Amino acid sequence: MSDVQIPGGPYINSIIGEGTRFNGEFDLNGLLRIDGDFCGTVRTEGKVLVGKNGRAECTVYAGTVVIGGIVRGNIFANEKVVILSTGIVLGNIHSPRFIVEEGVIFNGTAKIVQEGKGSKTAAAKPSVEQVEPESYAPPGSDSSHDQEEAKRPVSATGVAGGSGGTG
Repeated sequence: MSDVQIPGGPYINSIIGEGTRFNGEFDLNGLLRIDGDFCGTVRTEGKVLVGKNGRAECTVYAGTVVIGGIVRGNIFANEKVVILSTGIVLGNIHSPRFIVEEGVIFNGTAKIVQEGKGSKTAAAKPSVEQVEPESYAPPGSDSSHDQEEAKRPVSATGVAGGSGGTG
């Protein structure tokens, strides 16, 4: 099989094609694209792409993970995780950057971690826990109601749980 070059990117050197099932561990250099069914563990410093028809029940350790299909399991990325509008993730995500398009299904937790240990830029950025809920209250509103609203979980589409503040 010849390698496929993405302009300005790494070679796609491993593909689990549509209609293919693979169980096991995948340790690789470069990029893995999953368009079939995969169950196991993936380890790469490169990228893992789960195509629109791809289904993975696995733990992923990668530099970048892009999901357009279904992933059931935990994702640990050194750079970023991107869930496209067709993506479904049932599991936990640990990454310095987390990008979610509108319309995804995500059931799990997302932990934004520092990009590198000892990174001066990462240490200077405030964490989510350091942001005060009052800073989101519009002027002239009931702050106790808004504090409760701010504590409710937010879905991937950005809608808070409950009445939506329409009182």
